[in-house]
Amino acid sequence: MNLDETKAVYFVGAGGIGMSALIRYFLFKGKTVGGYDRTRTELTDALEREGAWLHYEDDLEAVPAAFKDPASALVVYTPAVPENHGELTYFRANGFTILKRAQLLGLITRHSFGLCVAGTHGKTTTSSMLAHILHQSHVGANAFLGGILKNYDSNLLLTPGADRTVIEADEFDRSFHWLSPYMAAITAVDPDHLDIYGTPEAYRESFEKFASLVDPAGALVVRQGLPLDLSAYPGKVYTYSAQDGGDFHAENIRVGNGEISFDFVGPSTRIEGVQLGVPVEINIENGVAAIALAWLNGATADEIRRAMASFRGARRRFDFHLKSERAVLIDDYAHHPAEVRASIQSVRALYPGRRITGIFQPHLYTRTRDFAAGFAAALSLLDELILLDVYPAREAPIPGVTSRIIFDQVTIPEKHLLEKSQLLDFMAARAFDVVLTLGAGDIERLVEPVKEVLLQKTRQES
Repeated sequence: MNLDETKAVYFVGAGGIGMSALIRYFLFKGKTVGGYDRTRTELTDALEREGAWLHYEDDLEAVPAAFKDPASALVVYTPAVPENHGELTYFRANGFTILKRAQLLGLITRHSFGLCVAGTHGKTTTSSMLAHILHQSHVGANAFLGGILKNYDSNLLLTPGADRTVIEADEFDRSFHWLSPYMAAITAVDPDHLDIYGTPEAYRESFEKFASLVDPAGALVVRQGLPLDLSAYPGKVYTYSAQDGGDFHAENIRVGNGEISFDFVGPSTRIEGVQLGVPVEINIENGVAAIALAWLNGATADEIRRAMASFRGARRRFDFHLKSERAVLIDDYAHHPAEVRASIQSVRALYPGRRITGIFQPHLYTRTRDFAAGFAAALSLLDELILLDVYPAREAPIPGVTSRIIFDQVTIPEKHLLEKSQLLDFMAARAFDVVLTLGAGDIERLVEPVKEVLLQKTRQES
């Protein structure tokens, strides 16, 4: 299809982070853009300010006429939207061109050199780092990302004339199989989305399929030790790690005074004194992967050093909201056991000897059911746990699946099972040191109220 001839684009599920980048892209292109989402959020408010027409009821009568002409309107949807959604049902029955978000992203980027970052975790930070490096370098890049970059207050980067596009490659519903990568990185393949894939083996095989799609003239950069059969990919395969060896890795890692720096080592190259703008341990590994792809695409050592030092991170990726001797508040999007473990370990490394309280909101009933033991083991690394109700997102409840199945397996004595409505009063009555909020649901709405509670307590103590 010819996207240039499309006059209007309507998004069903417009508030998703991946959908919002496409909305911004078509607004930039001068199209009439609108859509539906179930919930108004800070992100949807921003999209409306930027020119999108959005509404929050499944009501076809409310949709403007510009989006009801199948000859000129394109409809885009996310697989998270129920199949019986009224507006989507109408569009399907009336001859509209309808694309999944991933299909559209594949169409937009197929004529550029796609640099795709996939993985169970680490892909948002790694792709964001890569986009920032190339955007700040002589190479240039466009980017469609899964997080709002603080440097740009956006998840879409556009560089006039750039022939490279950084893409966060989403494995949900096998979406990343619609992409045509020139180069790609795979950060992790810990099982997830088993409601879609069924088994860990099928999940892993989807990454092997993704790897086979990478252009043989490009390259594949894979985390050292991942259990992947990459024999179907005929091109160059590189490995990377933080400090476990591989073609790309870090040496001379220096941690102290709230800073982390290292030397980046790769085939025939060494970039000394790389400083992390977001100094947490997991970003050493993420940084090595991002630098590897940037270096393979021509970014210079000086450009890489400057960009890595100035990278401010993506929102809700180890995001500091309060940082003092009396109280610390960090918010993180971690919603898989491996991510939760890495986040807690990063806090431990930053604040040795201090008491760490985690507030965790499980995301999805299926993920809670499938990984309850893994969540419990990771959360047991805390000094204190506050566990909230499951955030259902797109799912209906599953009998017997609640936060309790995680809670009962957590081994630390200081653990509390609360409803969201109980959290602030509970915190106001107790003392806290380092607080870490975790989860992919609506826990982010509690961050500012939690911050205010902590600030009030520090003012009372002074």
